[in-house]
Amino acid sequence: MSILNKGKPKHGRLHRRVGMMLAALVAAVSMAFAPVAKADMQGIDLSNWQCGIDIVNTQADFVVVGTTWGTGQVYNNCLVSGVNTDANRMIAQAQASGKKFGLYHYAMGGNPEAEAWFFYTNTLNYWRHGIVALDWEMDDNPAWGDWDWVRRFLSECERLSGGVRPLLYTGPVAGTIPQDIRDRYGLWIAQYANMSPTGYQANPWMIGAYGEAMRQYSGTGVVNTWSPIDLDVFRGEAWQWDLYANPTGGSTPPAAPAAPVQPSDPQPTPSTGGVSHIMQWGETVWGLAVAYNAWPLSAWHTPSGDINRYYVGDVVTYGGPTAPASSTGVSKVLQWGDTVWDFATSHGYSVSQCSVPSGNINVYYVGDTVTCR
Repeated sequence: MSILNKGKPKHGRLHRRVGMMLAALVAAVSMAFAPVAKADMQGIDLSNWQCGIDIVNTQADFVVVGTTWGTGQVYNNCLVSGVNTDANRMIAQAQASGKKFGLYHYAMGGNPEAEAWFFYTNTLNYWRHGIVALDWEMDDNPAWGDWDWVRRFLSECERLSGGVRPLLYTGPVAGTIPQDIRDRYGLWIAQYANMSPTGYQANPWMIGAYGEAMRQYSGTGVVNTWSPIDLDVFRGEAWQWDLYANPTGGSTPPAAPAAPVQPSDPQPTPSTGGVSHIMQWGETVWGLAVAYNAWPLSAWHTPSGDINRYYVGDVVTYGGPTAPASSTGVSKVLQWGDTVWDFATSHGYSVSQCSVPSGNINVYYVGDTVTCR
């Protein structure tokens, strides 16, 4: 599960990502022009500064959630190893309340293909269900100003996903974005008239000046359940949003963060009505409660003791004790591109159950042996 920062010192997120024009309302359609809005959509974008926000009762047509930062270097609020651990809950609540959703990756200027891979592999269950975006800002980004970095990241996302084109979020440099990027990728631009608190605006200052698909027009927005918060307007309707998410068109079933019980998971205990479940990527305790019709949420238990803090590989339970890990341990010699996170979760472990030669689970190199038990 995963994502990062926003707001005051924001570990990036250029006072909120800037984007440009959609990627292909139909695969062959160019993005050189902005969609004609008949009923623009109003929404918010979130990061680790809004952990715990009540999405269901938030007035918004859409919600865009920060999910990943760099290649895993960031810890802040609900960000763990560069992943927003509250993102699954946010997205699940957005879907449950009929809102469109999107997700973004915060660039930290490392290898662009590696960052694209980190973004895609940590969020792939959501691709083609919600829009995806690159958050390109100056903070914490040594590659700032290198447009080839942006090209490589966006191109790798296209390759990994089989054709989905992310939106590009950026701000002060909107006017210098190379034409080839403008022509191929939708823009999400951040530009504020001022920093005064505001509610939703139908016609924000300078909207459309860059041919953008979406505009972030305030970082000090006020909605009914949270403030300050970033406010955005999407220059189109729901069906256009869906085509940015899935450029091949056609309907896609809702993304399901809470998947059915995995074959390898212990099954519900008939004698007690209890549930013991190993968390997979994309799952939420809230989603499990829906799948099992096991309420209230407070009756669920996680290893952290906090019902809102759980990780891939954790065993969560309902109506019974936490099940012990069921394995004698696994090891692997790391190759280029491998991560401890992927290795651990693919074998049903949490990262905290693994070790590497450095003694720091976040510091490892090609040729190191990782062991989980």
